[in-house]
Amino acid sequence: MVSLLNDARPPVFCPGCSHERITHTLDKAFQNMGLTGDRVVMVSDIGCSGLFDTFFNTHALHGLHGRALTYAAGLKLARPDLKVVVTMGDGGQGIGGAHLLAACRRNLDLTLLILNNFNFGMTGGQYSATTPPDALVGSAFLNQLERPLDICQVARSAGAAYVTRCSAYRKDLDAEIQRAIEFEGFAVLDIWGVCPGRYTKKNRLTPKTIDEALAGLPPVEGIVDENTRMEYGRHYRQLSGNLKPAPVPPKIEAEFQSPAAHRQELTLLGSAGQRIITAGEILCLAGLTAGLNTTQKNEYNITVMRGPSISELILSPQEIDYTGIDRPDVIVALAPEGVDRRRQIFEQIDGNTLILQAAGVAVPNCQARIHQMDLKAQGIKKPDWALASVGVLAKLGRIINPEMLAAALKIKFKGKTLENSLELVEKVATV
Repeated sequence: MVSLLNDARPPVFCPGCSHERITHTLDKAFQNMGLTGDRVVMVSDIGCSGLFDTFFNTHALHGLHGRALTYAAGLKLARPDLKVVVTMGDGGQGIGGAHLLAACRRNLDLTLLILNNFNFGMTGGQYSATTPPDALVGSAFLNQLERPLDICQVARSAGAAYVTRCSAYRKDLDAEIQRAIEFEGFAVLDIWGVCPGRYTKKNRLTPKTIDEALAGLPPVEGIVDENTRMEYGRHYRQLSGNLKPAPVPPKIEAEFQSPAAHRQELTLLGSAGQRIITAGEILCLAGLTAGLNTTQKNEYNITVMRGPSISELILSPQEIDYTGIDRPDVIVALAPEGVDRRRQIFEQIDGNTLILQAAGVAVPNCQARIHQMDLKAQGIKKPDWALASVGVLAKLGRIINPEMLAAALKIKFKGKTLENSLELVEKVATV
């Protein structure tokens, strides 16, 4: 049996802290199971319990306060062969309460050790979700206003299949941790302990009083019969294994030469119903036919019925890391709504920017070159203005050309829709 404790970073807790005992007990459980460091992942967040990932020679992930279970879920789904152990304090558990509920409902094979010392010990001794109402803590009377959370009752009611409430000073704690790790499903251990640095300076709490308090509660230990079911990951793989494989995305071959030899940025400013997103997607597809890297970032309005009015596109022969656009090479102004939502960009552009301006749509004074489009006079309906403007762009030889656009339309559309689209971009005038 080889210890997995990190000799270069031994546990450092306040004298008398129960966390140190849990650290060594967890290591003993690993030894009893014959686990090596490459088979274990320690996942933690913030606080004294968040130090656990540094104390073990295992895989580790240290995340945001209360979010440890989300990272652990992803790790377990990606690597079901690993033992994933999560350590959280009562503070982190309160902050990430919704993640605890999701983990209980999901029943993914994770082991959660909640190091419950009834306060935020590292940050000043403030009250947590489990602080008793009569305790004296560093947040005045606030704990008197809230009922403390019973972690085990919550976990059982949310569907956890293995739940134990125990003391950090329990003699066979290593065996109980081992049982929890070996259980195939989500296991929660609510481990009560002492925080000498904060809590016990004002409140009487000892291993003996913890045992007395636990004795006064209904026993909670081990498998919850009514919640027993197939482990999430195994069930997921079973169900997904019966599905037909997803079709392989079509490969778009680079067959054209792009008019632009460097990164080009375009902003479509329209309104709901003008098919802004579709036009942006077609522009990106056109870029792919010339071997360009492309990104599309759309702005969705809050109300679903209003629809999106802005799409930002980048086409570049180089890889695209940053997708923000501050000074676009081309602005397509098709409706006041989109223009009003991006008025600030007109203050930043200069003569290098081209604006395709639909007749009747005012744009702020700026230094850009303006190309007028009277789409209404050409008999083009407003829902087709965005696609028509892409056609104008292609005929002007900016960013894409007509051949690239035609190829993109053939990728995106079929049948009558394709015929109408090709006819539209062919007939649209550039003057």
